[in-house]
Amino acid sequence: METTTRDNETNVLDKNETRRLIASDKVEGTTVYDKAGEKIGTVRKVMIGKMDGRVHYVVMGFGGLFGMGEDNYPLPWDSLDYDTKVDGYKMKSLSKDDLDKDKAPSFGRNEEPDWSEDYDRKIRMYYIRTA
Repeated sequence: METTTRDNETNVLDKNETRRLIASDKVEGTTVYDKAGEKIGTVRKVMIGKMDGRVHYVVMGFGGLFGMGEDNYPLPWDSLDYDTKVDGYKMKSLSKDDLDKDKAPSFGRNEEPDWSEDYDRKIRMYYIRTA
């Protein structure tokens, strides 16, 4: 029986980006810009549907100063485009001024939203109406 040896020095999972794909750990921490290119926040988490395997949201940290006092804002994945010029995600239709901190669906760092269909509708309706 022939055995093959694997190169223990090379781990393909260390490469976290290809031309078409990006690893979740590289998405987390990526800057989010508004449609005009102004920095508005940072991706904190990627939310993936357990049953369908689709990325539904990125949770963006927004507000506060140096990460203190930031709230979490779930953004629909399809409301963002990756912009190679800024090496970050750009909102397709919103400016920083359109993101009303008092009206946009959000939750605090110690809160857990109910990721229900109703919450999904609330998120999508906010970004559809604001766009």
